[in-house]
Amino acid sequence: MLFFANTKKNPGWMAIGLRNDGICAAHVRRPPKGKPVVELAAFYPCEPASVRPTLEKMAKDLGVSRYRCAALLASGQYQMLLVDAPNVPSDELKTAIRWRLKDMVDFHVEDATIDLLDIPVDKQATVRNHSMYAVVAHNQVIREAQTVLCEAKVPLSVIDIPEMAQRNVSSMLGEEGRGLAFLSFTGHDGLLTVTYASELYLSRRIDISLSQLQQVDEERRNACFERITLELQRSLDHFDRQYHFITISRLVLSPLGEAGSRLRDYLSSNLYVPVEMLELEAVFDLSKTPDLRQPELQQRYFMMLGACLRQEESVQ
Repeated sequence: MLFFANTKKNPGWMAIGLRNDGICAAHVRRPPKGKPVVELAAFYPCEPASVRPTLEKMAKDLGVSRYRCAALLASGQYQMLLVDAPNVPSDELKTAIRWRLKDMVDFHVEDATIDLLDIPVDKQATVRNHSMYAVVAHNQVIREAQTVLCEAKVPLSVIDIPEMAQRNVSSMLGEEGRGLAFLSFTGHDGLLTVTYASELYLSRRIDISLSQLQQVDEERRNACFERITLELQRSLDHFDRQYHFITISRLVLSPLGEAGSRLRDYLSSNLYVPVEMLELEAVFDLSKTPDLRQPELQQRYFMMLGACLRQEESVQ
């Protein structure tokens, strides 16, 4: 996604993201064998008006110039649109897709930065409907992200999105020949993805935030659970019809603390697939960051850690 200049840095990736309450950063190193090692996880609380000076302090404290850095966009900063793949040479894909997007975005398509995610087709099918995701952001959003990080002396190598961060974690958990559904929540909304063979096949946003899951009022909380269940049922049924060659083995929930346990129990009673909570230690080596064994911190850093799981060979 959206690569920039690359220079030799420390092994692994550092991911940086803005939350409602501050700035998150994490660094993960992937050894040749064993689990990826979380080398660093840091949080700097700040208000929106003080993002720039806080980012500068973080960059200095953590010595970010030693790392290759990825910035993670928030859900409202881009669109992820499903489109039919045009029958054109690969070097003409973006141009062809840009033309198709002109009626799908609420700004002039010439002002858009576009990247494409291919959705592999069923190799056994005689008729293959080929789709792909177009990730679209306004050029101004990308420029602002670059500017604020560069002014803080953060060596930005790539701008990524939560869908790909979540896909990275799912890829570590998937079973051969089976699909994996994954559901996470942030301060903005929920994100459902389905991956198969390390590829992203489905992405859906759910208009329910983490704070709504954590509310004390049981009736309102259960109403949220019911809305989530309905959205999951519809999405998984659609997936089964669209990708009948993929069987989903289970639904994994991102770390959500006590709210996650309640949601898991509710979903387990209402869905046809097994539901389980993610334990970060199933994916990561936390020996250098033992505080991350706390559920509330696992929720805070989940997306950053997923972004850090970028494959080294993907860098250009």
